[in-house]
Amino acid sequence: MSLIKVCEVTKTYKGGDGVVEALKAINLEIAEGEFLALMGPSGSGKSTLLSVLGGLNPPTSGKLIIDDIDVYALAPERLADFRHEYVGFVFQQYQLIPYLTALENVMLPLAITSRPGKEQQEMAHTVLEKVGLGSKALRLPNQLSGGEQNRVAIARAIVNKPAIIFADEPTGSLDSKTATELLELFQVLNRDGLTIIMVTHNKENLAWVSRAVYIRDGILAPAPQES
Repeated sequence: MSLIKVCEVTKTYKGGDGVVEALKAINLEIAEGEFLALMGPSGSGKSTLLSVLGGLNPPTSGKLIIDDIDVYALAPERLADFRHEYVGFVFQQYQLIPYLTALENVMLPLAITSRPGKEQQEMAHTVLEKVGLGSKALRLPNQLSGGEQNRVAIARAIVNKPAIIFADEPTGSLDSKTATELLELFQVLNRDGLTIIMVTHNKENLAWVSRAVYIRDGILAPAPQES
């Protein structure tokens, strides 16, 4: 069953040299429970597509349907609610608040909910345990390794129990051992039912995903041939 349907999505930007087509009539279906890699060279449009899929970047034309919801037809306040309910984001640079503890960083997405503070703390601690950081909940980001900060970012992304995780080059700044640990964690989350869409340029990461989609010059393209 398709959880996500991308229908003739085009995204253009106005630049100094005229109009740039970042995405050109993209059609794509992603099944519930997939672990999908978006691959392509720099400037291919993969990060633009990820931002469109995540409800952050409205297409110039076309539709994004998630769980039978026409995402960009929603009113702005309902779109914000949709993102909060359906999606979590993991970024390469983690984007943790430096003066908040790991626990407080994970609690941030819960701040706009009506849950009592004690319940928010319990939910945040539960997901920190899930990613192996329960004992470091009270540490600040600068007291954690890069891999641990990435795990905090993942815990923050899943604390609301979203249906989909979007990850933009999550292993890009990690050494190979830490990257493997991160991908193993993604696999565990995927087996638990999360749909994961990951932008990556690293072909080694394909060993962990269920399918790869390639983008070149704003269009879906066949996998490149090995030379």
